[in-house]
Amino acid sequence: MRKTLRWLLSLAVLIGTVSTAGAATAAQPDTTGSSTGAVTGSGLVTDEAADIKDRLLAIPGMSLIEEKPYTGYRYFVLNYTQPVDHRHPSKGTFQQRLTVLHKDVSRPTVFYTSGYGVSTSPGRSEPTRTVDGNQVSLEYRYFTPSRPAPADWTKLDIWQAASDQHRIFKALKPVYDKKWLSTGSSKGGMTATYFERFYPRDMDGVVAYVAPNDVVNKEDSAYDRFFAKVGTEECRTRLNAVQREALVRRTSLEKKYKELAAAEGYTFTTVGSLDRAYEAVVLDYVWAFWQYSLLADCDSIPADAKNATDDEIWTSIDTISGFSFYTDQGLSPYTPYYYQAGTQLGAPTITFPHIEKKYVRYGYQPPRNFVPRDISMKFQPGAMRDVDSWVKHNANHMLFVYGQNDPWGAEQFRLGKGVRDSYVFTAPGLNHGANVAALVPEQKALATARILEWAGVAPAAVQADPEKAKPLATYDSKLDKRMTERQQLRP
Repeated sequence: MRKTLRWLLSLAVLIGTVSTAGAATAAQPDTTGSSTGAVTGSGLVTDEAADIKDRLLAIPGMSLIEEKPYTGYRYFVLNYTQPVDHRHPSKGTFQQRLTVLHKDVSRPTVFYTSGYGVSTSPGRSEPTRTVDGNQVSLEYRYFTPSRPAPADWTKLDIWQAASDQHRIFKALKPVYDKKWLSTGSSKGGMTATYFERFYPRDMDGVVAYVAPNDVVNKEDSAYDRFFAKVGTEECRTRLNAVQREALVRRTSLEKKYKELAAAEGYTFTTVGSLDRAYEAVVLDYVWAFWQYSLLADCDSIPADAKNATDDEIWTSIDTISGFSFYTDQGLSPYTPYYYQAGTQLGAPTITFPHIEKKYVRYGYQPPRNFVPRDISMKFQPGAMRDVDSWVKHNANHMLFVYGQNDPWGAEQFRLGKGVRDSYVFTAPGLNHGANVAALVPEQKALATARILEWAGVAPAAVQADPEKAKPLATYDSKLDKRMTERQQLRP
């Protein structure tokens, strides 16, 4: 199930969205920093009228890495000085990377995080396009280069990460003083949710895409039920047969793996052996297909696995799961994710009833197996229960979007009594790339209208009739395109 991670960062960095052109005309940007600047009687320019770069760099702890041009925006890659431990700020700091896609200080701002690294190329999340706003994108702590040195891994938890966001929000709020929304996809959707749980007064709304919610880590039967019914029986049969055949032919296919490892310089110290890595890749196969493919893509799966060549089986597994991932070189960038999965977030465990036990040596391996042994880990079962309970009873201005055929949606956030103006919607037939644009028309219009309202930019026509809601910014093929690089299977 880890093939998410190669797709992940891209989706993570997503920021793109499937949307249609022909939206309302976007507001014209004020690239200097403010549309309401003024000159004092002494002839000095007020802070509000200063260039946006000067205003950002005037924030204590903020420094510029680079500015990149993009038509209609100012785009900055920045560092911000953060405490390693927000409970004890005097005990060391680190530089956390972020980007600012500046439109106009008179527009709302969207706080985006992938839950992983941050892209240093301009991109726009779906809510940012919807509200025609600014976007602040934050790299999650401990993803390089935003990692303290030396790294105290006990300070990598959801509260510390939420406190990173809170501190940056407070620093930027005087510059961007209109409404703020937080958003993210997958682990980024989880991150936006945790931020809201710990700092519910910061944001004016939350849009969390395909956010897993593993409340009880040891109870994962929901995933088995999902895989028993997802798609069609024909597609499930094809996928299961290829996965089984890859284990039946383990000896011959591992020879190809050894050749690949020798040619590329791959090593397997963290996972333990090439054999362990091979099985982990194969056992990810079915999950990875449904996470990032559509039902129509079943035509690309070998129809007769038993009579397929070794090359056909290898290519199908490698294309969907990726044999490079469980190498030391593939795992290393994602150590922070696996550490969190093994200490707070939880990780699914699934069964393989279509594969005889004699072919499965290790089973679905836990996060502990993907983190170097010199990093200690202890699971905290109360962390996700706390968040789940809080969301279920306290959600306010929160929107959760899931994909019908996305395995991660098997365990999702749900709303109960006490929530206010909050929603959970599912996009039919969609995978881990589900978004508002893919919802059925009624839900799409309602979700768009609520996002506009939370951001304080809903036109009068939309306030009167939510069905008229559309993104305020026109589609931009570069800013809004989906990323194509696949990430390993994780949220």
